[in-house]
Amino acid sequence: MSKTLQLAEQLIARASVTPADVGCQELIAQRLAKLGFACETITSGPAEFSVTNLWAKRAGTPANNAQTASKSIASTTPSKTLVFAGHTDVVPTGPVTEWDSAPFTPSVRDGKLYGRGAADMKTSLAAFVVAIEEFLLANPQPALGMALLLTSDEEGPANDGTVVVCNALKARGETLDYCIVGEPTAVERTGDMIKNGRRGTMSGKLTVKGVQGHIAYPHLAKNPIHLLAPALAELVTIEWDRGNDFFPPTTWQVSNVHGGTGASNIIPGAVVVDFNFRFSTESTPESLQTRLARVLEKYELEYDLTWTVGGLPFLTTPGTLVDAARDAILAETGLQTQLSTTGGTSDGRFIAQICPQVIEMGPPNGTIHKINEYVAVADIEPLKNIYRRVLENLERQARA
Repeated sequence: MSKTLQLAEQLIARASVTPADVGCQELIAQRLAKLGFACETITSGPAEFSVTNLWAKRAGTPANNAQTASKSIASTTPSKTLVFAGHTDVVPTGPVTEWDSAPFTPSVRDGKLYGRGAADMKTSLAAFVVAIEEFLLANPQPALGMALLLTSDEEGPANDGTVVVCNALKARGETLDYCIVGEPTAVERTGDMIKNGRRGTMSGKLTVKGVQGHIAYPHLAKNPIHLLAPALAELVTIEWDRGNDFFPPTTWQVSNVHGGTGASNIIPGAVVVDFNFRFSTESTPESLQTRLARVLEKYELEYDLTWTVGGLPFLTTPGTLVDAARDAILAETGLQTQLSTTGGTSDGRFIAQICPQVIEMGPPNGTIHKINEYVAVADIEPLKNIYRRVLENLERQARA
């Protein structure tokens, strides 16, 4: 059994349903501490929903300035730091009786590793650790700094996880240069797709007010559903932006409409609409809010509207990190990886606020959150090797 598979099984065996960590981070920290990492546990949230976060860092050795033989501080440059980021929490299993094997008893059969979190994302965590171990065995004094940022609050509300650690690092003046988030991004085979950005997400709750009354006397009432209908029809036709080379156009979708008292003979006094924007870097929360409000005001609606910005879009254009990842994937698998910004949000949205280059790269995502979640055993070692090759590529950059 490979070291990566062994560690992945040890992590899967811990039933870390969000926000529980169940010792996953401690297991990882013990291995990192032996490699010279300074490990810090940061807890956050109320006692009944306590979140465990791990920040582990190993500073690089500043590379000597090639133009001088002097070893003084003036002749060195600060080392760059690559952060591996991820989460130890998993989603609930669903009906255990529907699993072919116990979800927290890792099982290898037919070339697949089964268990909750196998794909999302305990295999990635194991690959992080073993890749670092192998890299440091070959490079005991690297110029490249390395860190791990792990949380047990990614699958939950995400209020006390990565965002808390990022705020703490920002307050300390910590410098991060590159980040790989281990989210499962591949489609069919490890390395065939990585995410070099994600769309922003912003939700709204709109309450349109009317006047309640008897349905047989509409002239004595004011139906808010009827009042909203023309505005709603216009909103669904708006082209919010056209996207760009990296992002599809911004979308606006209604998720819920609530109106009425439950009786069939009452005109309701209000209707509530929940909606969401998934937006590209061509739009901002402010611009979208302004345009939507103009439509509501055009139809002279009386309304209340609250907004929740779940995350801003981020984009890492081809450059040092993307090139290092592309080269690593090509060398390991022969694949020309595809860059993508599709899908939902991830903790990359928080890290991008303090780190200029963030990508997401992990195993295939076809079974995540499903019954009988699995990752192909054949995908595990290539993933670890890709992470190690990225470290090697960035180490060469750091020493150049």
